[in-house]
Amino acid sequence: MEKAELQNPSPDQLEARLADRLSRLRVDHGWSLEQLAGRTGVSRSTLSRLERREISPTAALLNKLCAAYGQTMSQLLAEVESAPPQLVRADRQAVWRDESLGFVRRSVSPPHPGLRGELVEGLLRPGADISYDEPPVPGLEQHIWILEGALQITTGEVVHEVRAGDCLRFRLWGRSRFHCPGPDPARYALVIVLP
Repeated sequence: MEKAELQNPSPDQLEARLADRLSRLRVDHGWSLEQLAGRTGVSRSTLSRLERREISPTAALLNKLCAAYGQTMSQLLAEVESAPPQLVRADRQAVWRDESLGFVRRSVSPPHPGLRGELVEGLLRPGADISYDEPPVPGLEQHIWILEGALQITTGEVVHEVRAGDCLRFRLWGRSRFHCPGPDPARYALVIVLP
């Protein structure tokens, strides 16, 4: 019987693979740095520094790039890891951190070719505030189950106050925002389903 395990790359390995993948995606689309900057609203110099691993991407920056490439952040992160097996042990789940925003993202059930859903665990520290200009894929279905704490989640123009035990579900077409008002961190499970 074959034993498959997802290798959990170190943060440095993950960032190196991510920078390489972002560079390859841009080249595969036939875009210059200037063209990608025009599509994302991110400066050419920031994109160049990102591809050269001089800076680490923020969640908002990755979201803009994912929107330009038409994929979710989980899909992008899955491309820089080994192919995910059916069983992903807790100690092997890929974790990505945006320390500047106080955001930790664990890919509990990473995306896989042929499957439309994935499961993510998010943790936001009190005061964390993350805004996304657009979904990476229009019409993306999300189910957010608050496990601990509380969040203010804005979809379009509607602000939802969600607390431990609550579940918010929606299809995302426009802007979104995640804010942890505190006083405690917010931990949540996010189910993402591609349209």
